[in-house]
Amino acid sequence: MYPELLSGLRQNPAAHFRVFDSRNFRELVTVSLPFHSLCEHHLLPFFGTCHVAYMPRGRVVGLSKIPRVVDVYAHRLQLQERLTREIAEGFEEVLQPDGVAVVVEARHLCMEMRGVEKPGSQTLTSCMLGVFRDDPRTRSEFLELIRR
Repeated sequence: MYPELLSGLRQNPAAHFRVFDSRNFRELVTVSLPFHSLCEHHLLPFFGTCHVAYMPRGRVVGLSKIPRVVDVYAHRLQLQERLTREIAEGFEEVLQPDGVAVVVEARHLCMEMRGVEKPGSQTLTSCMLGVFRDDPRTRSEFLELIRR
């Protein structure tokens, strides 16, 4: 089981990007997908939804590659905060877009099954880079899209 759940340790996320030239497309791209990972502190799962957005600057990634890249980062012993940042920085490094935004909403079994024992509690983390950090309109557009 652990080799499968931790398969991201043996993979380079950049190898999963399939990048296409797209000089004429400079609009927001947003994908929301389920994910699961293992908490590095407790070796218990956390899982939820990962929202990834980027503003292309001449290059786009194949949509089916976004879940693959997220899974590479998620299939490691992780902290949600680090997972969020690593996904955003990975997209920024490979695509060099005008901006990247990642919001992760997750339930942590380490909070639900032990310790505070709060079933159903959610943890949200975000990492905003480029125009998502600097332009409130772009950030608002992304946040409105993922609220749906």
